Parts: sequence; structure tokens; C-alpha cells
Amino acid sequence: MPEGHIIHRLATENRKAFGGRAARVSSPQGRFAEGAKLIDGQLLAGAEAHGKHLFLGFEGESWLHIHLGLYGGFTFGAGPAPTPVGLVRLRLENDDAYADLRGPTTCELLTPAEKAAVHARLGPDPLRPDADPDAAWQRISRSGSTVAALLMDQKVLAGVGNVYRAEVLFRLGIAPHRPGRGLARAEWDAIWADLAALMRDGTVAGRIDTVRPEHTPEAMGRPPRVDDHGGEVYVYRRAALPCLVCGTGVRTETHAARNLFWCPRCQQR
Repeated sequence: MPEGHIIHRLATENRKAFGGRAARVSSPQGRFAEGAKLIDGQLLAGAEAHGKHLFLGFEGESWLHIHLGLYGGFTFGAGPAPTPVGLVRLRLENDDAYADLRGPTTCELLTPAEKAAVHARLGPDPLRPDADPDAAWQRISRSGSTVAALLMDQKVLAGVGNVYRAEVLFRLGIAPHRPGRGLARAEWDAIWADLAALMRDGTVAGRIDTVRPEHTPEAMGRPPRVDDHGGEVYVYRRAALPCLVCGTGVRTETHAARNLFWCPRCQQR
């Protein structure tokens, strides 16, 4: 599932392609046909993300709410748009550009009140200017759940996925099995700041890179990482490989129904 930086990147791409202009909206697949008719020809007034949720705002106070889930994805191209190929749930187009949405978990129209309800059930997003890290801290500091599980709980913190979860805990030397109430406020502040910086970089680059300059392939004289997820990382999907910092084998386990990765030597706090 795409992590939050990708959804913010999609909001930017939609603004660039369609913002401030009337968009032709259709559902070639047919599953969103009724919703598409309601906003077809309307001006795209805004695009924003909150965690893993994308919102496209149209005149008349309609909000298109999209959650990609595990299999969803956008394809952007220069116009005129070609004949749709495959199961295209949603097509946005104008004379200069088009975007096709395939396989989302959610593609629906919301009123402003319904949109507000989605925001209300999500935790703060480190990439949003209105995010309040203290709201997440209030939940984390009272919880007996592990910090690894809490960072993935979208009601606590929105937009963080498996990669950022594993990498930020490694970068700060925090053991993933510590309970949230065992974190110091200074540790939480460091987690938030590091997530915000890493996710901003990911939004620009379109991939997740978390290694510091001294641990890049060039600095260490090692081959670059080869992985479908791309990016240079410390522990994510590096089970049994030597830690880039201490050489200890990276460990993995199933934790809260997701694969967790960590270095038992570097993450002892």
C-alpha cells in the first residue's frame, strides 16, 4: 500500500494537471458512473491528502475521496487521452492531460461534512501544515501497545506505513517492542521531526531513502539496493542481511499482522 508521501505527491500532480480548470470526468469501468456524472465538467478547485486518503475538491462543494488500498494506482499522461485500457474506475481529462485511476479501495463523492468526518477519524499527518503532533503523543504516551504498532495505526498517526515505521525507529535507535507509554516526550518529538523530514524528501523524490550520507552505496563501496520498493534503507526488507551500521543480522517477525524489521544491536533503547 502506498505510504502517505505518495498520496501527497498525487495531490500535487492532480493540482498541476487539472487545478483551476474544468475537468471531464468519466468512469470507463462503470463502477463510478453516477458519481462521475455529478462532477463532470466542473472546476477542480483543490487537491489535498491526509495520510493515505486523497481528496479532490470540485466546485459546488463536492469532494472526490480516493483511497488506493493495496492495488490502486494513478496513471498520468499528456492529452488527448487515449482509449481507456483495462478496468479504469475514474478518468480525469482536459485538452492537455489525463489521469486514469485503477483498482482503488475507495472512490466516492463526499459532502464537506462527510469529508470532515474522515479527517476526524485520522491521526495527524506529518506532511500537513495543520498537523498537531501533540494529538498523537497524547494517545501514544498512554498506550501499552508497542511503538511499532502505534506508528502504523492511522487513528494515531496518518500516512506512516511499514517502511517509514521500520526506518525511523532504526535511525533513532528505538526498540520496536517498547510500549508507547515507555517513550519519553523528547523521543516522540524526534520521531515526529524525522518522519516529517523523511516524508517530505519522499514526496519530492517519489521514493523512500532513509540512509544517511555516510551509509550510501557510494560512501560504503557497496552495491545499491535492488528491490521493487526502491530506495536505500537500513532495515526494511533486509532480513538476515548485515546491518549497515554494526554488521549484526537484521531481524524480522510478524507484528500486528505486518512484517517488522529491526537491528537488535542498534535498537536497544
